[in-house]
Amino acid sequence: MNIVVTVKQTFDTEAKIVLDGKGSIDGSGVNLVINPYDEFAIEEALKLKEKFGGDVTVVSVGGERVTEAIRTALAMGCDKAVRIDDPALANADEWAVAEILAKAVSKLPCDIILSGRIAVDDGSSQVAVRLADALGVPSVSSILKLDIEGDAATVTREIDGGTELIEVKLPAVFTAQKGLNEPRLPSMKGIMGAKKKEIAVLSLADVGVGAGDVTAKMGVPKFSLPSPRKGGKVIPGEAPDAARELAKLLREEAKVI
Repeated sequence: MNIVVTVKQTFDTEAKIVLDGKGSIDGSGVNLVINPYDEFAIEEALKLKEKFGGDVTVVSVGGERVTEAIRTALAMGCDKAVRIDDPALANADEWAVAEILAKAVSKLPCDIILSGRIAVDDGSSQVAVRLADALGVPSVSSILKLDIEGDAATVTREIDGGTELIEVKLPAVFTAQKGLNEPRLPSMKGIMGAKKKEIAVLSLADVGVGAGDVTAKMGVPKFSLPSPRKGGKVIPGEAPDAARELAKLLREEAKVI
C-alpha cells in the first residue's frame, strides 16, 4: 500500500504572536512545528504501513525551513518526502496549494492520502478537500477510525452531535481528527535515520505548473490582535439588591438585555 501524507509547518501552539507593525506576523524567533493535526495523519499512515506494507511519502509546500517539519515526519517512520518550493509560492492561498499538491501527488503511486483536518494557524480546513476535488477522488473529513479492506475504506467520522459511518472506494483523501490515534514520538534511531532519507525538492516547473497558473484567488491584507480583555466587575451587597444592580449593568453598560 502506498500512502501520501500532506504536511504543513505551523507556529508552535504555545508561541506568542507578535505583529511587525506592518500588518503581518513577525516570525523571528518563533518555534515552528508540524501542524498538530497532521501528526494524527502521519501516525495513521504509519499504522497502515505496518499492517499492509508499502511506503509512506510526505509531501509539503514551502521554503527551506519546512525541511525541519519533514525531517520530524521522517524520524517518526515515513519513508520518503517531497517538498515543492518556488518563489512564485510566496503568497499562495489554499486553492493554489491544493492545485500544486494535486500535481505532485498525481505523479506518485498512491492508494490513500491523509492530512490533518485543520491547520492551527489559518484554520481554513480547505486544502485537503480541494486536493481531493483536484484529483477527482472522494474525501472524508474529521475521521476517528479508518478500516481498509481491499480497495474500499470504512470510516467513522465526527459530525455535530455524534458520528457517521461512511464507505468509500480507494484512492481517497482522509483528514485526521484528534482521537483517531496517539502520535508516536520519534526515536533516537528514527532521528538518525531521517538524516539519510531523501527529500526531493521540486519547483513548479518540475510538477508541471506555471507560475501564472497558481495566482492566489484570496489574500490577507493584514493581521490584528484582539482587544485586551477587560477585568471583571464585582457587585457588592446581597440579593435582591445585587440582582437589580446586575440587571442594570447588563442593560446600560453591557447592553446585552
